[in-house]
Amino acid sequence: MCGIFAAYRQPQVDEFKGKALQYSKLIRHRGPDWSGNVVQNSTILCHERLAIVGLDSGAQPIVSPDGNFTLAVNGEIYNHIQLREQFPDYKFKSLSDCEPIIPLFEKYDTDAPKYLDGMFAWVLYDKKNDRIVAARDPIGITTLYMGKTSKSPETRYFASELKCLIEECDEILAFPPGHVYDSNTDQITRYFEPSWWDASKIPTTPVDYKEVRETLELAVRKRLMAEVPYGVLLSGGLDSSLIASIAARETKKAATSFSPTGIDANKELSGVDDKGSLHSTGAYNQLHSFAIGLPGAPDLVAAEKVAHFIGTIHHSHTFTLDEGHDALDDVIYHLETYDVTTIRASTPMYLLSRKIKAQGVKMVLSGEGSDEIFGGYLYFANAPSPKEFHQECVSRVKNLYYADCLRANKSTMAWGLEARVPFLDKKFLEVCMNIDPQDKMIKPGRIEKYILRKAFDTSDEPDVKPYLPEEILWRQKEQFSDGVGYSWIDSLKDTAEKVISDEEFANPPAHWGEFKPATKEAYWYRTKFDKVFGVKGAEVASQTVSLWVPRVDWPGNVSQDASGRYQSTHVASVV
Repeated sequence: MCGIFAAYRQPQVDEFKGKALQYSKLIRHRGPDWSGNVVQNSTILCHERLAIVGLDSGAQPIVSPDGNFTLAVNGEIYNHIQLREQFPDYKFKSLSDCEPIIPLFEKYDTDAPKYLDGMFAWVLYDKKNDRIVAARDPIGITTLYMGKTSKSPETRYFASELKCLIEECDEILAFPPGHVYDSNTDQITRYFEPSWWDASKIPTTPVDYKEVRETLELAVRKRLMAEVPYGVLLSGGLDSSLIASIAARETKKAATSFSPTGIDANKELSGVDDKGSLHSTGAYNQLHSFAIGLPGAPDLVAAEKVAHFIGTIHHSHTFTLDEGHDALDDVIYHLETYDVTTIRASTPMYLLSRKIKAQGVKMVLSGEGSDEIFGGYLYFANAPSPKEFHQECVSRVKNLYYADCLRANKSTMAWGLEARVPFLDKKFLEVCMNIDPQDKMIKPGRIEKYILRKAFDTSDEPDVKPYLPEEILWRQKEQFSDGVGYSWIDSLKDTAEKVISDEEFANPPAHWGEFKPATKEAYWYRTKFDKVFGVKGAEVASQTVSLWVPRVDWPGNVSQDASGRYQSTHVASVV
């Protein structure tokens, strides 16, 4: 991951360059390893680099050999080896996984993103035609924003974070995932068209447990492409534990085949070949795992158990309620949201990311996306029908870029740490979003995400080493903000009750418009949001905020609170 900023058709671009560099500097936390910029015609592209692949020669923006195309990318392209092989005559300048985007664009134009397997947000400028094209990955794992200003109607701005655009733009949108922008038409169009996108088509394919397992294993294997130390986020819940277990196995396999110090970078590229074999100069004999929580939190206990079972070098960190509260303003600054659910869960992740970076790790795998794909949130137990269950899954996946993807990306990148999310692999989505929802539904004798658990249950496979302890594989979901310790959410609610008066709560500021906070906690976060960005900046930034709430219209779902323990199906864990 990195940070990008671009201004297209910026009047007096030479004078604007100083401003552009300052805007880019606002996101240097995303790319602390190097800064670059290129000015062509009236367009400037800036890049803040976090070096993960092609360490010595992957600086950006990347300029094509003929000088016509300039590319700035935030992300990782997992199929870059295969893409390079398609363009034997192209004179690549680096080992960067992003550089193949240029010849791919030359061949396929705005269809180029269809051929990318990875997480990405990129901007490409065509000097000859004074044209800019921007694209975002299918699910929105990587953040991207686009801005306009009435002062200069032809100018278009792009950035990895809102804070780069607030001063210049009076209209900002979260660039939609799976879409591409073309300045020739000044339109954003969807390129990602999977078979499951139309939620009105309810799948009938029965679950294939072997396919679910093998597809997730491949998704993890791809994401171990790195030339730097990496690890896994391990909460002790099902999702992160499965990812950690698979990653530990794959790391051990890779370490027996490839020496981290014995690879010639001119001959070997990090990645996954067309047979699914891992080539990684960042592979080590043993994987590191990381967890955080309040002392005695359910997640810390479970994570220790998982780490011991799968054989990772485990790092268990704690934080205090005061440390969490003290970080809230910084979390809101980096997350650029006032959504209650996101802030609750982002704060521990933000604190943990700082610890991980301090321990020398630059990339981690994380478990986001599973709950949306499999209907893992506890309120799904009250889905009235398989049809509504499936449609809610599709809706949640489509909106991940407002919630868990945003949290995972910005909480980690605040400290220059990259998070990769195997559950949101395109192939895994294609398989699992097309499973008959009747197989996914929570019903008597079937806990949430039953089919994912069953896919990795090896109790009837005596020759296969178990992936997880049985009590972890079948542990009920704890949403991250609960699992770090129930008193975390309780303390936030209690503090909000103290700092927000009844009179304030009853009379929200007029500039909040349609936003009517349902709780004092929500009100408190919105006031912090205004304070961090200024009232004018917050008004513009609020155009991109979406709020996460469970389905309260389903029978049995009575609480709008996103905390899993407020759902009727929750079974209390150790606090």
